[in-house]
Amino acid sequence: MRPAIRACVMNAPRWRGLCMGAVLLAMGTSAARAEAPTPLAPHRAVYDLTLESVSGGQIVSASGSMTYVLSDACSAWSTQQELNLQTATRSGAQTEIRTDYAVLEDKDGGHMVFRTHQYGSGVTEQKISGEATMAATGGQVHYTQPGVSVVPLAAGTLFPVAHTRAIIAAGRAGQATIEPALFDGTTEKGAIDTFIVLMGWKPPPTQTDIPALVHLGSVGTHVAYYDHATHDMPPDFDIGMRYFENGVSDRLDMNFGEFRMRGTLRTFTPLPAPRHCSVMVKPH
Repeated sequence: MRPAIRACVMNAPRWRGLCMGAVLLAMGTSAARAEAPTPLAPHRAVYDLTLESVSGGQIVSASGSMTYVLSDACSAWSTQQELNLQTATRSGAQTEIRTDYAVLEDKDGGHMVFRTHQYGSGVTEQKISGEATMAATGGQVHYTQPGVSVVPLAAGTLFPVAHTRAIIAAGRAGQATIEPALFDGTTEKGAIDTFIVLMGWKPPPTQTDIPALVHLGSVGTHVAYYDHATHDMPPDFDIGMRYFENGVSDRLDMNFGEFRMRGTLRTFTPLPAPRHCSVMVKPH
């Protein structure tokens, strides 16, 4: 998830940033090296968001929901994410924030089309859209909204699903941290920096309320997102997740600065793989 978890709301008063999800190596043991990576699972996940804690700000209540859909589009991954968040302050002011996010990302990491729409009461409407390309030497973003512009991407920058795969692969390999750059289409500034702490690979069986995930390994992660120009400052946003090896997450811990929210997986629906995918033969 979720770099795609970064459909960002940057305009809410006093918040450092509100960014949605999601977020791509050799295996750590001889047994793990012999195993092929588990394919990502196309699925639809709905999360309930509840207030976990506040830290002295104006927010006194917060609730909401998030829906995340990953679909297999043959040569690409289609990601859709919707966030609905309601907050109230000590003065009684109420805010409702909605973010719709959609990405079509080539599985080879070479091309991505993206669209982010943020709106609601108490926030400024924002639309960001365009397409990005990547090669071994780097890439670029062609923005079409809110204005036409071109921003370069450094070599090694990952798109959202590739970023998720990198986290899972690093967890399986027993790595403690990774720091891949990410472009997810939620900011006009191009790529962002991420710093990811991995808390140890847990082999199955796994304790979870979702039966389809019990037989899968998992890794606890903490992902911090930074503006590239201010990397030494506190992160714009950070999130804790438990990732299963098929890319599904059942636990979210989202830090919005003045308050934290817990995301609990309410429903999990596997989606079918495409029935017919044409094979394109490139000319010599």
